[in-house]
Amino acid sequence: MDASRFVVSDGMWSRLEGIFPGKAVDRGVTAADTRLFLEAVFWRVRTGSPWRDLPTGFGNWNSVFRRFRRWARDGVFDRLFEAVSGDPDMEYALIDGTVGSVHQKATGAKGALKIRPSGARKAD
Repeated sequence: MDASRFVVSDGMWSRLEGIFPGKAVDRGVTAADTRLFLEAVFWRVRTGSPWRDLPTGFGNWNSVFRRFRRWARDGVFDRLFEAVSGDPDMEYALIDGTVGSVHQKATGAKGALKIRPSGARKAD
């Protein structure tokens, strides 16, 4: 994996590290590489690719997917969002169709406003 293309900087990682489950002081087995897992999730979100297409450098896609589901269920991503939402970084701005809605007639639906050349008569 090309670490220079990773999203999470060293400074950001040091701020976020305590949020994630699986710390050394926790009971049970701790995860192998939380930072690499987080980069795998970001890669998937950026590319929109299926989990099965996850590059092998991130680990087994199914293991990453199962960990992602556990974190989503346990609210880890909610805590991550809360931790970074007060410190916006405008380096990455994502806008898609779910951000704003347009009235159906503005999209060319039936009954939309017809533009006529100036001085043209309306057909009777």
